Amino acid sequence: MRTDLHRHLDTPLAAVRNLGILAHVDAGKTTLTERILYLTGTTHKRGEVHDGTTVTDFDPQERDRGITIFAAAVSCAWDAHRINLIDTPGHVDFSDEVARSLRVLDGAVAVFDAVAGVEPQSEAVWRQADRYGVPRIAFVNKLDRAGADLDTAVESIRERLHPAPLVVQLPIGSEAGFTGVVDLPRMRSLVWPEGRDTVEEGPVPEALRDAAEGRRRQLEEAVAELHPGALEEFCAEGTLSARTLTAALRDLTRSGDGVVVLCGSAYRNRGIEPLLDAVVAYLPSPRDVPAVRGTRDGGEQERFADPAAPFAALVFKVNGTATGRLTYLRVYSGTIGKGETVWDSGTGRTERIGRILRVQADRHAPLERAVAGDIVAVVGLKSARAGSTLCAPGAPLVLEPPTVADPVVSVAVEAVGSAEAELLVSALTRLVEEDPSLVVRTDPETGQLVLSGMGELHLEVAVEKIRLAQGLDVRVGRPRVAYRETVVRGVSGLVHRHVKQDGGAGEFAHVVLDVEPLEDVPGDGGATRFAFRSTVVGGRVPQEYVRALEAGCREALADGPLGGHPVTGVRVVLTDGATHPKDSSERAFRTAGRFALREALRACAMVLLEPVADVTVTVPDDAVGGVLGDLAARRGQVSGSVARAGAVVITATVPLVELFGYATRLRSRTRGRGVFTARPAGYAPAPSTAASGTVTR
Repeated sequence: MRTDLHRHLDTPLAAVRNLGILAHVDAGKTTLTERILYLTGTTHKRGEVHDGTTVTDFDPQERDRGITIFAAAVSCAWDAHRINLIDTPGHVDFSDEVARSLRVLDGAVAVFDAVAGVEPQSEAVWRQADRYGVPRIAFVNKLDRAGADLDTAVESIRERLHPAPLVVQLPIGSEAGFTGVVDLPRMRSLVWPEGRDTVEEGPVPEALRDAAEGRRRQLEEAVAELHPGALEEFCAEGTLSARTLTAALRDLTRSGDGVVVLCGSAYRNRGIEPLLDAVVAYLPSPRDVPAVRGTRDGGEQERFADPAAPFAALVFKVNGTATGRLTYLRVYSGTIGKGETVWDSGTGRTERIGRILRVQADRHAPLERAVAGDIVAVVGLKSARAGSTLCAPGAPLVLEPPTVADPVVSVAVEAVGSAEAELLVSALTRLVEEDPSLVVRTDPETGQLVLSGMGELHLEVAVEKIRLAQGLDVRVGRPRVAYRETVVRGVSGLVHRHVKQDGGAGEFAHVVLDVEPLEDVPGDGGATRFAFRSTVVGGRVPQEYVRALEAGCREALADGPLGGHPVTGVRVVLTDGATHPKDSSERAFRTAGRFALREALRACAMVLLEPVADVTVTVPDDAVGGVLGDLAARRGQVSGSVARAGAVVITATVPLVELFGYATRLRSRTRGRGVFTARPAGYAPAPSTAASGTVTR
């Protein structure tokens, strides 16, 4: 059903859906997005990833590499509903781009390969959606491929992601013979004839009637177990009506107690219409999600999705273009018009909205205003960054920004000519504005500019972007990883006395510290943990001095004794202390904390930590031996292998530093047939020589 987007620019909030497309790389996210745009009449030609003609993968690097790198927003209309859709990256190096998108979305479609099922990055983005409380439905794609199996894919969802999968369709045909689905809630068939874009609705085929009735019964029982209202009708009537089943599926989706599972083949344009119907039926509108929470004057405040409420919006993306700086934002409450003034809570500055644009990837349509529930881009803001809150000047508010992961890989970058050095600094500054997961600093020892990011591909894309956009010839050093240090055996009763008398007011602080390892937290990896507490009683150390002491200890964690790496996994306990009536101050205790903890760490038994990654390698049967040997040589710990459709899937944990250049090596060993994915898995103890020549301080 094609509908005209422009008729629905003033769509009621209840008819708006803000959703993202999430998946592992190459599961078919971008192809699915293209088919949605084509089917809704937003585009008039189907774009193809392999031809470089897709709407959302418009960046030259995306088209060259054949993967999504940057989250792209588009809008379309379906059944009198406006759908604001963000196609997110599937590669692990760009997971921060996914997180920033999820922070402003109300729902998501998780796409799974019908052959591979849940893949590593599928699991990672699912956990990100859990973290932000984003309801989702699942779409099992590529059902036309050899080896495709809906039941196997659903079982992997149950085992690895742990929701209750609620399968609402039964495939008609298998692999190359897949032609349609049975819609179980309404017990009808939906078939897509070869070579046609339209779906044909009809009765359930006689050959599938028994199977369909059995699947419908399983669906009813699964829903009744989870939904009290459905259970009541099921017990009274012995079955569920289509109306009750749909309402229960909507409730379970929005509460996160279940996930509706649909299937199809995006490439062959099969299964898209029922997926869009499911988006409208099950995923929430801005009115259905809880009010956004923010802080104001130290207290918490809620803002509901009400166009008449004070304006509040969150910036989730900034993009520099040839025609100006675009700031992408989600409007949570209120209304804003072009030419109006907004307050940036982060910088404490007012800025003027020059233009408001409805986004269609790299194309834009002007709007007079944006209201609660909208995802738009604005022109004219100079200081807003990803994570900034924009609000009405008379009603300030600070919304929680998306989390930003710590970078794990660094490279030194320098301009070839001295005349281009300033241009490089300017280009790097703009790059960090657009992507907060990138960090630029100057190495204090070498004076080199160091660019840090989430992975080798992440940095490669960033450097190439500078080369393409600025025309700069940039030299790049060997990648380096971010090491950490941690305590394996602590010290007790370390006494530190800070006394300073050099004329005027003196400084005095006396502290006694215990330093010990902080217990492991499952899944944390020891990357960012520190705990501090005080057991001093009787007011011997005032509370404000305790806070200053903790601040000093945190400063000391920046440089560990093994090699100047950040220290993590440490608990510090203040067990005793003393003050001077005149010379003690917060400054004195902060200084004491810094020097005391440095002294304590030198007395502790320390170990170096290196970042590790969970790696999944898919290789042909005849190349398994060589690949396993190569992983062992890279200090990889193989955790399992599974045979799948003529290939073997190997899972292992490998130090990140050993993965540099692995893609090229794997292609060489498997004659171009092997592929691998990796995702961060925290930190693990490193060999004593591991950091030689590869340290990021």
